[in-house]
Amino acid sequence: MLALQQLGPRPLPLFLSILQNKQFLVPKLAEKALIGLQRLQSVQAARATIAAPVAAQNGRATLHDFGGDGPIVVFIPSLINPATILDILPDRSLLRWLSAQGLHPYLIDWGGVSPRDPNLSIADHVAALIIPLLSALPTRPHLVGYCLGGTMALATANLTAVKSLTLIAAPWHFDAYPAEQRAAMGQLWQASRAGAQQLGLLPIEVLQAIFWQLDPDGTIAKYAAFADMAANSLDFNLFVAMEAWANTGAPLPIAAACELFDDFIANDLPGTSRWKVAGQTIAPKAIQCPALEIVSLTDRIVPATTATQHFQRLDIDRGHVGMITGSQAKAKLWEPLREWLSQPGINC
Repeated sequence: MLALQQLGPRPLPLFLSILQNKQFLVPKLAEKALIGLQRLQSVQAARATIAAPVAAQNGRATLHDFGGDGPIVVFIPSLINPATILDILPDRSLLRWLSAQGLHPYLIDWGGVSPRDPNLSIADHVAALIIPLLSALPTRPHLVGYCLGGTMALATANLTAVKSLTLIAAPWHFDAYPAEQRAAMGQLWQASRAGAQQLGLLPIEVLQAIFWQLDPDGTIAKYAAFADMAANSLDFNLFVAMEAWANTGAPLPIAAACELFDDFIANDLPGTSRWKVAGQTIAPKAIQCPALEIVSLTDRIVPATTATQHFQRLDIDRGHVGMITGSQAKAKLWEPLREWLSQPGINC
């Protein structure tokens, strides 16, 4: 039996507070967003899962095989939201589409996090989880990292041989976030640090709140738009699937949270060539394989200014999630990615 969940933003009180503030500025939009929220809460959705078979497992991390006869491509998702964003619906699945396009995609899933994992940092995810999973593959893979998974993919390519590296909306220069956004993220982290250290985990609700601080208008607008979507339409089903995805994120181990907020966001260790993984300094200039950076010029979660600014670059005009799942994702991102990964020159 499928596990069902009630949908809606987490933490709900904070969302309602943001909505109340918007009501003074744009009352009709706030009212429409509340209608959309009420409609969403009446929907019961299956929890997001990865249906592809497991090819390898290393600790709590698994490598899922999406099949195909072409070059192997391993996708590294963010630690902050579930890997299912890359396989959100059958007709909006980047991985299933690539499998039918002459490539052989695999997806890393981080699995559940428990208080037994407090010392697992972002760097540890690279050295202790990703690299051993890659060693289970029959050939060197192409590596594709999305969001924070791209930051981790760059580190992985510094430490082990891969055919190519692709970064999608991956932050590197964390000091390039607008100052007010860094300050807001820092304040939320400081308010949550003591409780997170006691738990050994940073709950997903805190991470969601941080995302809302980055794009509060977008958060409200999406619920307002849902109020008018035709029931069971593609847009309706995609929205429901996206909300199920957003609500099933795992917490971060406290070591990973400290590294993200203290070392990355506050002090920009990656962007200043001070981030070390397995004792080795990680730097874009050390990458020896062909590399492509896909950057969204309209992304508020990972602004274009945070990119490495080092590799061959493809600029697109879709948002952080829309570039993966939106109605124009195939033309804007999927097809260029397929062309890049299918080049004879990088498949020797």
